[in-house]
Formats: sequence, structure tokens, C-alpha cells
Amino acid sequence: MSLIAEYGTVLLLLACLFGFFMAWGVGANDVANAMGTSVGSRALTIKQAIIIAMVFEFCGAYLAGGEVTDTVKSGIVDASVIPPDLLVLGMMSALLAAGTWLLVASMKGWPVSTTHSIIGAVIGFAAVGVSMDSVKWEGLAPIAASWVVSPVLSGAVAFVLFLTVQKLIINSDDPFKNAKRYVPFYMFLTGFVVSILTVTKGLKHIGLHLSTVEGLLIAICVGLFVMFVGMALISRIKVDVEADKQFHFASVEKIFAVLMIFTACAMAFAHGSNDVANAVGPLAAIVSALETGAQAASKSAVPGWVLLLGAVGIVVGLATYGYKVIATIGKEITELTPSRGFTAELATATTVVGASALGLPVSTTHTLVGAVLGVGLARGIAALNLGVVGQIFLSWVITLPVGALLSVVFFTILRTLFA
Repeated sequence: MSLIAEYGTVLLLLACLFGFFMAWGVGANDVANAMGTSVGSRALTIKQAIIIAMVFEFCGAYLAGGEVTDTVKSGIVDASVIPPDLLVLGMMSALLAAGTWLLVASMKGWPVSTTHSIIGAVIGFAAVGVSMDSVKWEGLAPIAASWVVSPVLSGAVAFVLFLTVQKLIINSDDPFKNAKRYVPFYMFLTGFVVSILTVTKGLKHIGLHLSTVEGLLIAICVGLFVMFVGMALISRIKVDVEADKQFHFASVEKIFAVLMIFTACAMAFAHGSNDVANAVGPLAAIVSALETGAQAASKSAVPGWVLLLGAVGIVVGLATYGYKVIATIGKEITELTPSRGFTAELATATTVVGASALGLPVSTTHTLVGAVLGVGLARGIAALNLGVVGQIFLSWVITLPVGALLSVVFFTILRTLFA
């Protein structure tokens, strides 16, 4: 414990700095992915998307980010077999490694997985810098499975949702009338799904314990509120004859653009609830180790100020550099309109918030790309830009080993500095 006793304050300050740097990377890279569909479908401008994301990313991270943070903090490595000083230096190196890779990727405009980045970095320092036994290999199975299951599930949900839109609205005799009739139900679904998963699972760390019935009632009320607000907004939309001459469904898409405001909020909330863990999970482990020792690091609750730091970092990253990556996923995978973008966002938000409630650190990038692919497949394989999809998949493959390698390098440097 001599290292912690001698350099405890310095280590805590550096850990907060590295955690903020990682959260900045999450905001700059991953949040851009989350809002890309809204911008790509022209439902929101980049400025509007950033404002919405700043508010709801913060709320999701702070209110519902505790479950996944616990998994990243103590579900990947066994803190009880790692000396406290090595745990602190290792988690610091993981934050710095993942943040560095996200900075590079964001500068290049690559949409990479922040989840892969941090998990690869944590495994890297633990397996190479400590011992293979320090990694909870059995605990990685559900996490790894979720990386495959989440995009498939999200894609399936988006596929089915878009088919219902086509049947009920797009391919009907009066698309505009049916859009006004059925879109409010999609709005209710958006508010209900995000609320039910959040209030029943995600709010325990702030001291709010609700029963299933209480959560259900709150979710219904939120869903109805969203629906009535949406109905008030779409009631003002009239048929635009001139626009419809150029594009038959122009007036219909204006109604879906209103819906996308709500799904964008849900998407930002869902992303914040899951991916804040990538930044503050290791930081929470460091704080626990500095305060009480490694044994308690796997058991102690996530401090509220740690979630707050991660939430602020995400918002700053989005505001300062988020525009760089938005275009890739919003415009280059498949052509998006508000009706298509809404299905992708709602499917992604549902999958990600559900995973957050279960404590699974899924990749929002994987999940969103899966949903966009699902929408594209519903229109036919020719609607997909397979070249761009291939590049995105390649970036996913190299992210985990790059994160691990950088983590080992930084771990070696930190051990040398604090020897």
C-alpha cells in the first residue's frame, strides 16, 4: 500500500483527468454515432442534435449509468487478486489507452466501439501486466455474446418496426392521414420502453427503489405525455402539395421528423446510460482502491460524483468534436429518411437501455449499425453501401487489440514512473 499512501492524491487527480479524457472520447466518437441517424435523415440539424444529446446524454449517464459501471468496474478483472497499487495504475493506463485510441479515431472520422476500447484496455493491463488469472474470463462470455446479440436483436427490431411502418402508413391508400393516426402510438412506445427499463432497473444507485407496478404506471404516464405532446406538434403539419410532387412522401416524412425528435432523445438517454461506464467504470475502481483497498473495489457502490464527471466529459466531447463522425453513420451506410431513421433509433434505444438494465456493456455502435442494417435490409440489400459497412466492421476488429496494446504500453510507463 506504500504507493497509494505516498501518491494517493496525485493518483486520484491523474485518474480523474484520464477518466475525463476517456469520457471526452466517448462523447466525440460514440455520441456522434448515436445522433447520426437524426442528422442523416435531416430530421435534426447538427446543432439541434448536439443540444438534445447534451441534455439527454447527461441524464442517462447520471440517472441510469450505475448498473453497467459496476460491470466495467469489477466484472472484467478480479480485484481481489490484484494488489491495490497495480489495480490503480492498471485502470489508469486503461483509461489513457482507450481515450488515446478514441482521439485518433475521432480525428479520422472512424466510428469505433468505445466499449471494445475500454474492455480491451482493461484485459490488456490485467493479463499482460499482472497475470492471466486476474481476468474474469468466465465473466467475459456474456459481454462478448452481447456484442453479437445486440446488433442482431436491434436489427431484427428495426426490421419489424419498419415493416409495420410500411404496412400501416407508407403503402396505405392515404399515407399522410394514416401517419397522423399511427405515429402517436410510436411516440407512446418510445416514451414507454425507455421509461419502464430506466425506472425499474437504472435508478437504484440514486436511492430510488420502485416496484414493478409503480414503474409500469410511471412508464405509462411518460408514454402518454410523450404521445400527447407529439400529437400537438403534428397537428400543425399540413400537406405540402409542391413538396409531394418532388417526393411522394414528403409530407409524411415531416410527421416522422417530429417523431425523430423523441427517438433522438431516447437514443441519447440510452447511450448515456450504457456508455458512461466505459469512462467511469475504471475510475470508480480506482477510487474504491484508493479509499478502501482492492478487496472492497469489487463491492463498493459507484460514487455519484464519478458518474457526474463522466456525464460532463461526454457532453464536452460531443460539443467540441462530435460533428466529425456524425456524417459517417448518418449518411453513408444507407439513405435515411425520418421514417427509416426513427425505426433505427427506437430499436437501438430499446436494445441499449435493456442491456443497461441488465448491466451488460454493449456496443452502441454495433447496436445502431445493426439497426440501420435492419432498415436497409427491409428495403432490399441493394439499399446498403456494403463498402462502408465493411470498413466499419474492420475498425471494430482492430479496436480491441489496439486498446489492449496501448494499455500495456501505458501500464509499463506508469509503473516505471511510480516505481
